[in-house]
Amino acid sequence: MNKKVLVVDDESSIVSAIAYALRREGYEVETASDGEEALVKVALFHPQVMILDVMMPRLDGYGVCRRLEDREDIGIILLTVKNDIVDKIVGLEMGADDYMTKPFEIRELLARVKALMRRVEKSSPPPDDSKNQAIVNGELRIHVAHRTVTVNEEKLDLTPKEFDLLTILMSNPERVYTRDDLLDRVWGMEYAGGTRTVDIHIQRLRKKIGDTDQQKLQTVYGIGYKASASETGGAV
Repeated sequence: MNKKVLVVDDESSIVSAIAYALRREGYEVETASDGEEALVKVALFHPQVMILDVMMPRLDGYGVCRRLEDREDIGIILLTVKNDIVDKIVGLEMGADDYMTKPFEIRELLARVKALMRRVEKSSPPPDDSKNQAIVNGELRIHVAHRTVTVNEEKLDLTPKEFDLLTILMSNPERVYTRDDLLDRVWGMEYAGGTRTVDIHIQRLRKKIGDTDQQKLQTVYGIGYKASASETGGAV
């Protein structure tokens, strides 16, 4: 399978430099100069990874993330000139997987693309022998092979990281995971972000699965998180 990367930035010199470096590494590359064009290219090109500038005309990077919130197989690295923790948190809350501040080293960007590509590929459906496996916790059901989650038989739109995080926790109810452990398992050792990333994704998951009382995904204060056991829970 070709490894596809979409580079989106309104600065042509940056786009050219990134695209050149990626092609030398063997990636198939498409480019876009604004958010609206990026959405069209996503539909036509089907990239596994998108390098996305935040500040762009017509539709900025955050807007693109919002429009792609229901994506299932695109990893996003945001680029910005800002270096404020609030901006990083906003980007992660919008569904980005990683974040780099301009100016940056091309070699570091390539390393992050490689790491993110591995995580996206790892999240592809498992072999057919597990096609019927599901994890059930009350009205919540995780269909492992198809990488889908339903609540009361209604399908939820989760990002790849949200799915992986939920599956790890629900696969081992009552087991307590530290934030560092979850960061390593879901994002990988190469991820340069902090454990705040885990907190943001847990918040998003609680909202999406309707866990407003935090009974399914519980905070273990000072340590991390765990999934509660359910009388109807388990793999089926």
